[in-house]
Amino acid sequence: MIEDDAALARSISALLRAGGHAVDHVATGEDALSVVGSEPYALVILDVGLPDMDGFAVLAELRRRGEKVAVLMLTARDALDDRVRGLDLGADDYLRKPFDPEELEARVRALGRRRGGDPTPELVVGTLTINRSTGTVEVAGRALDLRRRELAVLEALATRAGQVVPRELLIGEVFGFDEPVGGNAIEVHVTRLRGKLAPDGPGIRTVRGVGYMLDAG
Repeated sequence: MIEDDAALARSISALLRAGGHAVDHVATGEDALSVVGSEPYALVILDVGLPDMDGFAVLAELRRRGEKVAVLMLTARDALDDRVRGLDLGADDYLRKPFDPEELEARVRALGRRRGGDPTPELVVGTLTINRSTGTVEVAGRALDLRRRELAVLEALATRAGQVVPRELLIGEVFGFDEPVGGNAIEVHVTRLRGKLAPDGPGIRTVRGVGYMLDAG
């Protein structure tokens, strides 16, 4: 998230983290350009009115560099020309301030699904069903009670079912860069998930020295 209003940034960060997202925050365009590309971000939330360079310039530079990450622009401006300009520069969506928190969450979820190549709300792997709109998870019709980061780990694995997901990638998707990460943090979440998925859900395999893989079915 690139937002120079500290209070708004804290509010959005808290909202998204409560929904299971890892959030990194910077306040300037220069910092944004140095950070984006260093992590496999699912989404950039970009304010148009930054103190050092406007969001349009940041977006143009990201696209010039070949960054394909989805971009949701935030603006207090209501001019049609601004919205058209942002979309023409490569923004994926536009949200005018002030906005309803529920609308922001819905747009973030929709852009995240689009990034994964599947715009539908439900992600199905064998007997496992994750509803990405509601954050609910079922195995063979049995509801699972998952903590926020357990859900984030499971969704990251499920979107890549049958593939080995590196531990470092999971850390990047589950924790923000200002959040402390214990040496066995991912292992703890995976262990809990295995217990909750058993006995009728897909297994999670450990690939030693690399990461984890959710059985495809």
